[in-house]
Amino acid sequence: MGEVLVAAVAFVGTHFLLSHPLRAPLVARVGERGFAGLYSLVAFATLIWLALAYRAAPASDPLWGVGDAIWAIATIVMLVASVLFMGSLVRDPALPDPGGKAKPVPEARGVYAITRHPMMWAFALWGGVHILVYPDPSNVVLAGAIIVLALVGAHLQDRKKARLQPEFWPEWERRTSYLPFAAIARGRAQIGGLGAHALGGGVVVWLAATWAHIPLAGWAAGIWRWIV
Repeated sequence: MGEVLVAAVAFVGTHFLLSHPLRAPLVARVGERGFAGLYSLVAFATLIWLALAYRAAPASDPLWGVGDAIWAIATIVMLVASVLFMGSLVRDPALPDPGGKAKPVPEARGVYAITRHPMMWAFALWGGVHILVYPDPSNVVLAGAIIVLALVGAHLQDRKKARLQPEFWPEWERRTSYLPFAAIARGRAQIGGLGAHALGGGVVVWLAATWAHIPLAGWAAGIWRWIV
């Protein structure tokens, strides 16, 4: 458990340090390609360390009981996470123009009306669900690290993009929300336009990923708990 915690802190901490305060001085010293290689090496090494520490950690008594009600909540939340993830893969309105030209700020549509960070929230929801259904202390640390990396990382992205895209980002922030559904609740965005890639793709990923727990982990997850 102790090693899992230390490895998780190293994984998350080095990511934030290299992505933000250390990025500029390192790029100045080793260049963009050198920095990319260093970043990838550190990320891969700390991730492997975290995975090995997690696998070696002895099983502990669960922190709470997990019944059908918790599994039903987790199954629905994972569907939402899958839709957010698949919807984030295409048509991101906040991506800079490849030619460097200024572009108008669009109305938020699809998953971006729900949150301007759909991929990060998908990862955070994944972490929350895995804590909910498998409350082993080591798993809480591992999944908690993913949640912190996703949500704190999303916040830091907002600050960074406000500096890099001053003509775009403030208005995009005004039309969207960091917290899911907050912009919709405040009338700044309208839900809709999710598209087949988000809804259909999300359902496919949700079904496939939850089914994969059977051969990979030896137990059924999601709706397969009630089918298989």
